[in-house]
Amino acid sequence: MYEKKSTTSKQQKEIRVGLVGHMFMGVAHSNAYRNAGIWNDLPCAVSMQAVCAKDTEENLSAFAKKFGWQSYEREWKILVSREDIDLISVAVPGNLHKPIVLEALKNGKHVFCEKPLANTLADAKAMYDAAIDTSLAHCCGFSYRFCPAQALAKEMVNQGRIGNVNHVFARYAQDWPSSPDFPMVWRFDKTVAGSGSLGDICAHSIDATRFITGLNFSKVIGQMKTVIKERPLSAGQLKAKQPVSVDDVAQFLCEFDNGATGCFEATRMAPGRKNYNYIEVNGDAGSLFWNFEEQNYLYYYDKKKPVPEQGFSKINATHELHPYGGGPWPQGHGIGYADTFVIEIANFLTAIAKGESFQPNFLDGLECQKVLDAVERSANENRWIDI
Repeated sequence: MYEKKSTTSKQQKEIRVGLVGHMFMGVAHSNAYRNAGIWNDLPCAVSMQAVCAKDTEENLSAFAKKFGWQSYEREWKILVSREDIDLISVAVPGNLHKPIVLEALKNGKHVFCEKPLANTLADAKAMYDAAIDTSLAHCCGFSYRFCPAQALAKEMVNQGRIGNVNHVFARYAQDWPSSPDFPMVWRFDKTVAGSGSLGDICAHSIDATRFITGLNFSKVIGQMKTVIKERPLSAGQLKAKQPVSVDDVAQFLCEFDNGATGCFEATRMAPGRKNYNYIEVNGDAGSLFWNFEEQNYLYYYDKKKPVPEQGFSKINATHELHPYGGGPWPQGHGIGYADTFVIEIANFLTAIAKGESFQPNFLDGLECQKVLDAVERSANENRWIDI
């Protein structure tokens, strides 16, 4: 849904939002709800009713005031049952996704849930089943779909610009916890996070592949490794350590439903790579690649050009004719990480207000979870796993 602005200027209804979580993703969501109606002519008003988190009242009050939330709660069960809220935005660790989402749906709330949809395939299936049994809108937060350059890649593949897809290569690399002195956080605990680099960042690569190519994964073989097996309990307590129960590196080969192959890697052990979210799609008529560290550009190779002219073209995807109008700024200015959430949430709010379908939804989250589950089972059983 490449809609930057609605042609409807009259505010037809109000969508009242409650947010669960106030850390990294909570900040991203708050900024997006605050700016969605400023950067876009939405067919609705947005009311930021309440934020909820396990924190002191002083901290929650300060967060609510800073980001424009009208009130705060300390218990999510209270938040999702409030009659003055229409939409619940879930920005907490994966172990809380299922109970919050199910309760929100039970209370008649639309739901925006961060990726990966859940920590297990069974939980993701339960959330999907609960959502489709209602008329409520649901979104799984694969925010990179809303980078104009990634969306342009999808358009070009759909137009046949690279022909039939033969191969996909994706690498998502970061380095923030690559030092053994980096302390324990929830992302290193499997009971909370579900997995490490696999679910945290490779989920984006899996979804980008499905989104851009339209292909489905048919089988995988993978490996997962914990490089740093224990970490300090805190930055100031380097001697007291706790075991790490998730992967630092995940890699897998795959085959798609059209017979094409793929090679995927996710690592948080790549010094110098800050957010190297890269995907390359090779077809029989050309190739394209995109990297979030250069997020406003898409590279495209056309085999049909005369040989002396062949080479990768660098497309600046900031024109008003590009998906999402290239972002809210004038041509050539580009967008940033936070802008992708604004575009995503603006489009989700528009879909709710108009009663339209929306993607990425819980089905996309479930399909991604099937791949994550298969890769982990393959790594444990050392064999190919059919999906």
